Amino acid sequence: MDSPTSTGGSSARIVPARSSMIESIRGCGLSGVRIDKESLRRKLLIPEYLRHAIGDSIKSKDPVGEAERYFNTGELYAREEAPEGPMVVFVNSRSGGRHGPELKERLQQLMGEEQVFDLFDVKPPEFVEFGLVCLEKLAALGDFCARDTREKMRIMVAGGDGTVGWILGSLASLNRQGREPIPPVGIIPLGTGNDLARSFGWGGSFPFAWKSAVKRSLHRAITGPVCRLDSWHLLVMMPSGEVVDPPHSLKHTEEYSLDQLQSLEVEGMLPENMNCYEGVFYNYFSIGMDAQVAYGFHHLRNEKPYLAQGPITNKLIYSGYSCSQGWFFTPCVSDPSLRGLKNILRLHVKKVNCSEWEHIPVPKSVRAIVALNLHNYGSGRNPWGSPNPEYLEKRGFVEAHADDGLLEIFGLKQGWHASFVMVELISAKHIAQAAAIRLEIRGGEWKDAYMQMDGEPWKQPMSKEYSSFVEINRVPFQSIMISGE
Repeated sequence: MDSPTSTGGSSARIVPARSSMIESIRGCGLSGVRIDKESLRRKLLIPEYLRHAIGDSIKSKDPVGEAERYFNTGELYAREEAPEGPMVVFVNSRSGGRHGPELKERLQQLMGEEQVFDLFDVKPPEFVEFGLVCLEKLAALGDFCARDTREKMRIMVAGGDGTVGWILGSLASLNRQGREPIPPVGIIPLGTGNDLARSFGWGGSFPFAWKSAVKRSLHRAITGPVCRLDSWHLLVMMPSGEVVDPPHSLKHTEEYSLDQLQSLEVEGMLPENMNCYEGVFYNYFSIGMDAQVAYGFHHLRNEKPYLAQGPITNKLIYSGYSCSQGWFFTPCVSDPSLRGLKNILRLHVKKVNCSEWEHIPVPKSVRAIVALNLHNYGSGRNPWGSPNPEYLEKRGFVEAHADDGLLEIFGLKQGWHASFVMVELISAKHIAQAAAIRLEIRGGEWKDAYMQMDGEPWKQPMSKEYSSFVEINRVPFQSIMISGE
């Protein structure tokens, strides 16, 4: 065990993880009151002309023209009132096993087809760039219903952590453009881990009695208080010419100046030009064996989609696949890719209220390093644990929260160690708490480095001569989440 843990209860700010069985029973209607469908619909339903204006703006990609056209029609002068909780839902219809299409249909029955967007038809950036702009333009023209609808707008996401992160990343552009308020986000969990949903009280699994549970989720989304969530900017830099197939959450960016690296002592050689990708994560970033297993599992699932029948099946396949990757058993210790990360990695961090980078030694036995923002990881586990105050003070740590401006950095040694951590018999290997992180990755005998953020893995080729870098910094503004508790 790497640290003593306290025996007291969790902080009120931390939502304890629940088992999938308990969540499913809770979703069956054994708790809570019955919610009337028509009453709920009246609270959610955006006036018809605004629904059509939003939809037409997205289709035409001309929100200003559509807003002017709708405003100038005579029928708009009979103004309607905005509903109590105007809401838009994004559905990943391919998540949740075979429930995605059924859930989409159910949501359309509850709140109208125009307010439910399938992510494979309408992308979140399109809604932000065209749909919300249309409402804002109508409000500027004097449409008070459009103004109130825009100000009260809330968004529900039916999908996994990756889908939620995609929505949050799209909404972040509103802050950069000064287009406030930013709609808060709630979650209907359809993914495998659903750690974001767990952290904010929306549960960790799609419930058995999902039709009634969906009504309760929408009702809670109207009335629930909002919480804050730190967002983290990730920049991956590698020598130009290296080919990488990044997930959709990573975007290619302009050449990154190495001036910022000159002041930092590096072990490898610095190339003249770097190929760079950037993205934002909300839960975790990891490098090492856990990302390698995730990468292999995702490719296996893409090649054989019939295996993806739901979260439970996914977890069983994931567990079986991990046993074949050297995570539990190391078949050949001479294979460089099965050694500890100390061989290829140098870690620097900035601590809170500190401008200097500090070198943190990577433990020799660690084969995966995780930088964690939430207290839920790997389907509701808490690998950082609940260290007691004496241990926190001794290590210079503070109690972990999702909005504290810090990432908890821990290590996993191998599959057996990770298994004990995941069942919370022990804590992970505590390495540091940091307000910013920089990793230097040196290739040597390693051909590839595996990384992932918020469940989206990728394989990055490594140069034998030059170093690659990963830099993580906190985004200046926080995302806004709806509490499902």
